[in-house]
Amino acid sequence: MAGDRTAVTMSATPEIGMVVVQPTAFCNIACTYCYLPDRSNKHVIAQSTVTRLFEQIFASGWACGEITVIWHAGEPLVVPVSFYREAFATIEGLRPASVQVKHSFQTNGTLIDREWCELFKEWQVGVGVSLDGPRELHDLHRKSRSGKGTFDRTISGIRCLRDNDVDFHVISVLSHTSLDQPDELLDFYLSEGIDQICFNVEESEGEHVSSLFHGPELRKRYAGFLRRFWHLARQSGRVRFVREIDLALPRMFRPEGVPARNIQVEPLAMLNVDSHGNVSSFSPELLGLKNPDYRDYLLGNINFQSLQEIRDTCLESPLYRDITAGVEACRRSCDYFSVCGGGAPVNKLFENGSFRGTETSYCTLTQMVPTDVILEAYDRLARSETGGSPQPTRSPSPVPSGESAAQSSRMP
Repeated sequence: MAGDRTAVTMSATPEIGMVVVQPTAFCNIACTYCYLPDRSNKHVIAQSTVTRLFEQIFASGWACGEITVIWHAGEPLVVPVSFYREAFATIEGLRPASVQVKHSFQTNGTLIDREWCELFKEWQVGVGVSLDGPRELHDLHRKSRSGKGTFDRTISGIRCLRDNDVDFHVISVLSHTSLDQPDELLDFYLSEGIDQICFNVEESEGEHVSSLFHGPELRKRYAGFLRRFWHLARQSGRVRFVREIDLALPRMFRPEGVPARNIQVEPLAMLNVDSHGNVSSFSPELLGLKNPDYRDYLLGNINFQSLQEIRDTCLESPLYRDITAGVEACRRSCDYFSVCGGGAPVNKLFENGSFRGTETSYCTLTQMVPTDVILEAYDRLARSETGGSPQPTRSPSPVPSGESAAQSSRMP
């Protein structure tokens, strides 16, 4: 719980739990807050690169018992269904019996049709759809390449998922406007049969500068939003999963002696691969960004280097050195360290200008605010005469579990 300085898990041997694959950098729409620098590039990852990647992962012995493979960035559904059928079959043929592979897509939803739903059901794929709320909120930022709103196409994709019994969750980016509308957002989700919900607060990342102000006022507004939304969602009895609460609970109330994990600060725990085979680790948003001091945040190329060579490069890199220094700075200074485990490196870089920094607006909103809101609820119940405890909403199986959900779903 908050206040505990328990060390995070930092294994000398990599424990690969998530593989973020960017099948293409291209995106068919142009969201105003997108941080991706290369979203007009239509290059598609080769099947031989997919084969090489997973041959290396499975041969290394570093794979966790369950790996989540997230197909993400730009829009993965611009690559045809046939590509994924071949890739999934290849990965399944390489997979050792000791490892389970869970595929997941993060999509803008505009291209979903019956054929995609058949693939999702056949392979039990986790599906996250980026939807910022009703039309007037969604179309503020999620624009087509011609500048038109994308709400109609996204909601059509969601209805197709629902009509074909494909489980899914939505990710909504909260803007200056929507932070004041928890009631309206919940009403909208329920009207569309959406019962698994994740929130991102609009961030400054890459070239995008958020219109939201930082500091105590934003923290107060977001806490009010989350508190209200969570309580209303529970009262409705129709929401199964609110990520910000349901993923915080096991981190706060884990068994004694069990350390928290933060796979964004562990070398190769999160393995990120672009369409050319370039490999990064830590925050997936680093892939594609440029910085000569950190060799553009790249650790190698899976087509030409072994995973062992990539690991050795990582451990000797200024990138790992500075991320580790930032984790230690958080350990010394932050009362929420045992819940967070050292923050998100990419947000330290964008907000503080250095991986060695500590508190960011991102960690304030994603770690501190949910922790405070949950502790408030438990404190009220502890003082009440009736007793009892608030029940978390149930985490559904298609949503990547644990850290994978926390990390994948932050990406809009």
